[in-house]
Amino acid sequence: MEDFEGQFATLSIAKRSEQTKDPTYLLDIDCSKTAAGAGNQQLVAVSCSNRSIHVYNKQTLGLVGQYSGHSGPICGVRFAQMSDNLLFSASGDGTVRCWDVRTPGIDAVQVFRGYPSNVFSSFDVNCSDLVICAGTEKVHEDTLMVFWDARVVKSNSTAGPQPLGVYSESHNDDITQVRFHPSKSDMVVSGSTDGLVNVFDIGTDTEDDALLATCNSDSSVSSINWSGEQYDQICCLTHDEGLFWWDLAQLETEEPITLLSVQDARETTEMQGGRLDYLIRGMYHERAKKLVVVGGTNTGKLHLLDCRAEGLRHMCALQDSHSATVRCFHWHTGDDCLLTAGEDAQLLLWKPGAVELSTAKKGLMKSASSIQQKTRVHSKTMCKRKK
Repeated sequence: MEDFEGQFATLSIAKRSEQTKDPTYLLDIDCSKTAAGAGNQQLVAVSCSNRSIHVYNKQTLGLVGQYSGHSGPICGVRFAQMSDNLLFSASGDGTVRCWDVRTPGIDAVQVFRGYPSNVFSSFDVNCSDLVICAGTEKVHEDTLMVFWDARVVKSNSTAGPQPLGVYSESHNDDITQVRFHPSKSDMVVSGSTDGLVNVFDIGTDTEDDALLATCNSDSSVSSINWSGEQYDQICCLTHDEGLFWWDLAQLETEEPITLLSVQDARETTEMQGGRLDYLIRGMYHERAKKLVVVGGTNTGKLHLLDCRAEGLRHMCALQDSHSATVRCFHWHTGDDCLLTAGEDAQLLLWKPGAVELSTAKKGLMKSASSIQQKTRVHSKTMCKRKK
């Protein structure tokens, strides 16, 4: 335990990306699994509020490419699991685009289009790189999970590959999160502003058969991640800073599924003299076998929290970091480094015991968070097993 907490406590800034001429919020982040790109280097992709994607060298945080082509807000970026030269992004313009990171620009390798009214608000690619799933905002009465064959094959049609199908009955409001299982290619979890978190096995024929379980967060879902030694647990965060931790291994038993329920982490977490303004996301630390939740303050200070059945426990704060709200992070288990990005337009690389050599100035964007917090009242039934 001491090594686990000490590892985080010694994190210091090793590198800081240089400011661009047109500062923009950095919203989502992903890291290539191995070396990729023209320089055979490990890459970091970040989606920006100006509808572009920036790709950086992970070790130097030097900008190696920019990709533009979306006409709506980008809701996420994902490197392919099997080919790190391929990068996927999804947008409110109703497209998922696949980019070759070796050729920056505006031309995607492939464009996956939804149906005419689709506005995508979340997406993911499964662990075998075979299936893409994108969740939509609610338009009229429709809220969809749209699926495509992810294999990049140029289509003769200018419309691009057609969807494999949709799920349309399981959510009734904007789908804010879609997350495939890290190793089970047919398992996916979705979260929505309707408060529901649904677990599916997409290997079955119908949506009704695919739905394995429905959990209720009682509020608008902001983040979902898989957790546990077998990745059979789900950590769900909400827009009003709630946290719900469910154990899917108990679906076939009479044991409680809920491991922890926190209605507002800002009020219940003892911060050792500091404060907590928001939660970003959870992550599972495989070596320590621990669920860690990262949160922060509106002035850019980061907090790392140990998630246990008794509640959230503050482990440490990362000092002298960002100057505004942090929107995303990526923990890289290979070299125990942390990447963070946010509304100050900065991408930071943290390493244990690092000394920052860069003279780049901190970001000048200090505006308050633009996150819209949608708080709603829902049924108090926490979790429902599929009959």
